[in-house]
Amino acid sequence: MGFIAWIIIGFVGGAVAKAIVGKSMGWLRTLICGLIGGVVGGWLVSLLFGGDTMNSFFSPGTWIAAIAGSIIVVWLVSLFSGKHQNA
Repeated sequence: MGFIAWIIIGFVGGAVAKAIVGKSMGWLRTLICGLIGGVVGGWLVSLLFGGDTMNSFFSPGTWIAAIAGSIIVVWLVSLFSGKHQNA
């Protein structure tokens, strides 16, 4: 599967990750985090399971990897964004 496919999946993954993490961020930041998360998820899966395991755009594993990578990236961005509230 090519880089363009990971970009498309990453955009969707960013929106899902934003909803799961529950952080408020603009659409551009969400798309960028999803893009990076999709690439990170694809890279991690290819690193752990071999380069040819994530070769289908319609594979559930592909989408899970992209969403998991996006959740990691959205969480890290929200952690380091400096928007902490004191209770």
